[in-house]
Amino acid sequence: MKRWLKYIKPYKAAFILGPLCMIVEVLGEVVMPKLLAYIIDYGVGEKEATPFIAFLYGLFGTTNGFVVAIMTGMILTAVLMMIGGVGGAWFGAKAAVNFASDIRSDVYGKVQTFSFSNIDRFQTGSLVTRLTNDITQMQNFVNMLLRMALRAPGMLIGALVMAILLNPSLTLVLAVTLPLMLLGIVLVLTRGFPLFSGMQSKIDAVNATVQENVTNVRVVKSFVRQEHEIGKFRTVNGELRRAGVRAMNVMILLSPVVTLFMNITTIAVYWFGGNMVVENTMSAGDLTAFITYITQILMSLMMVTMMFMMLSRAMASAKRIAEVLDEAPDIKDDFAASDLTVTRGEIEFRNVSFRYYKNSDEAVLDHIDLHIPAGATVGVIGSTGCGKTTLVSLIPRLYDADEGDVLVDGVNVRDYALYHLREGVSMVLQKNVLFSGSIEDNLRWGDENTDDEAIRAAAKSAQADKFVASFSEGYKTNLEQGGTNVSGGQKQRLCIARALLKKPKILILDDSTSAVDTATEAQIRRALKEELPQTTKIIIAQRISSVREADMIVVMDNGAITGIGDHASLLENNEAYREIYASQTDKREAAV
Repeated sequence: MKRWLKYIKPYKAAFILGPLCMIVEVLGEVVMPKLLAYIIDYGVGEKEATPFIAFLYGLFGTTNGFVVAIMTGMILTAVLMMIGGVGGAWFGAKAAVNFASDIRSDVYGKVQTFSFSNIDRFQTGSLVTRLTNDITQMQNFVNMLLRMALRAPGMLIGALVMAILLNPSLTLVLAVTLPLMLLGIVLVLTRGFPLFSGMQSKIDAVNATVQENVTNVRVVKSFVRQEHEIGKFRTVNGELRRAGVRAMNVMILLSPVVTLFMNITTIAVYWFGGNMVVENTMSAGDLTAFITYITQILMSLMMVTMMFMMLSRAMASAKRIAEVLDEAPDIKDDFAASDLTVTRGEIEFRNVSFRYYKNSDEAVLDHIDLHIPAGATVGVIGSTGCGKTTLVSLIPRLYDADEGDVLVDGVNVRDYALYHLREGVSMVLQKNVLFSGSIEDNLRWGDENTDDEAIRAAAKSAQADKFVASFSEGYKTNLEQGGTNVSGGQKQRLCIARALLKKPKILILDDSTSAVDTATEAQIRRALKEELPQTTKIIIAQRISSVREADMIVVMDNGAITGIGDHASLLENNEAYREIYASQTDKREAAV
């Protein structure tokens, strides 16, 4: 509970005023049956007047005047109830929405601190569910709690007191029915709570499936796999349906259980109360009011039941949200030097090893030693899955090495503040990502304060200016989510331009020219060499032509470095490099 108090404190006025307004409504509901009883017994009936009623007769002159006065009081009470109800609903909604908004902001902020490993543990679909559906469940519960937390017990106590004052002996009917009803409610809630936890995990699976399908819809269509994807969705959706039905089948028993005992109690009150009216030990007005109070007591218990039902689901959601908030980011910079920045771009790997699965015997990177001078152009080449991307991901601390040290400018990357380290490193990922918005907005990710001239210069260096200029709106052209309205090669060039705008000390291109032709790729390499002579450039590629002119080429195989040198020396001394070269060139040329 302490965890959630911080989200209540900023809106404590609404959290207090909401329930207080509902108390006004409760007071009206408790008073109304008694006023109606006065009209039935003293305005219409012939019950002997008490001293107080006799005083009212004298005050209003006639019976009709007395009835009008009571009816006026009932109207005023109804108006106050309306004001209280509207006020309670307004303050409750305000408090709940703001409460949920602040939690959502904190959860989203926490996710932004996660490393790739943290995100992998939760999975993207599950994080989306927790940020949306789970927080909404908590919001709905808080809203109901504020409207019912005082109203339900207030009505229960008020109606019970009034019922006892009217006829203590008839109230004993509740002593038999209420315990049985409460037992039934507890049994249902105990069975239903774990089912809601299971249902939320099924929502995770549905979200993950939808996200994967929509994101990769072009691949699905190109392979004509719509039916397969529809079948996969039907499977996870069916599992969610079955989990939801199991949970609801248990929870829907609450309403029949409460209704059954309400009807039994009402019938018993009519039986015993009716006999009392016949025996003239109870008036018709008092019996009418008593039945209303009994209904209010049982309805208040129904409200409490609904609160517990929502609580069971909200608790399951709260637990899942707490898991995200409690997750410790794998990568922290709490003890980093705040003034350290990347100034030259020198890189060194000292006996570095890394595993994605920490309990695995096989390392993705195995005792890597590598020194890259500042300003050098380095090519990294090797078979798919040999650890090239993992190697460069350790430089900006997208992952942390399990063993050994990664140094930038002679300083361990762990000693840099993450912001300063990543400001000095610009990385074009293997999977190019553009965001919805204009081309200009996407390029400004590299430098949000840059001017139009610098944007165009970076685009020219990345060989993107020509195709952008061909668009009718130029750099104002809107990109769809993921950049799906530009080609793969155009997307790669825009991502390179975005990276160049950052003016980094270290530029990492992870197979980021694979979708462009060799002539365009050569122009990009030439621009990088001429315009970023002091920047350390690391180029991961599958094509030898992409790294042939590099100052140094690193050959990797199965998580280890098998060769370092320039093109000529590797061609002469490194068998793996010769095999790659031979596979990409004419055999006669390879033999020369």
